Amino acid sequence: MTTTRLDATALLGHAGELAGLLADTVAGGASVGFLAPLDRAQALAWWEGRAAGVAAGHLAVWAALDGDRVTGTVTLAFPDKPNSRHRAELVKLMVHRDARGQGLGRRLLATAEEAAAAAGVTLLHLDTETDSPAEHLYRTAGWTRAGIIPDYAADPAGVLRPTTLYYKHLATR
Repeated sequence: MTTTRLDATALLGHAGELAGLLADTVAGGASVGFLAPLDRAQALAWWEGRAAGVAAGHLAVWAALDGDRVTGTVTLAFPDKPNSRHRAELVKLMVHRDARGQGLGRRLLATAEEAAAAAGVTLLHLDTETDSPAEHLYRTAGWTRAGIIPDYAADPAGVLRPTTLYYKHLATR
């Protein structure tokens, strides 16, 4: 298993696999911004739409590859405002259901944190569904809970759920 940062061309080359991962994540009940059932064409279009942000440097996307198969991904979103260049948002950390429980989520999280620090980012933030399995990962990886927003987003079944905000200060290199 390797973890690779994808440029825009590589992202488009892996878009089909990334779409499959996104559809699997939603089918597994994870709240990542989509309702179930997620149509594969919609998932593919969403990933293809990320390529411009990657090319512009607004997004950094990593894929965990088992051969040619994408088993996980994580993205950093960088703000475009001058007063916020010290921070980035961790978004769309996903691990395929059949690859969970092997530490892949933790490895992807560490990859994003290390890359952010190397880029001079000193603060990361994220939101995740309250009481989701992802919360355990973030807490045990040293993230600090900032608070909970009730009825923040619908889960894949369409039920409004709270989200928990987290942040982490990074030491830069």
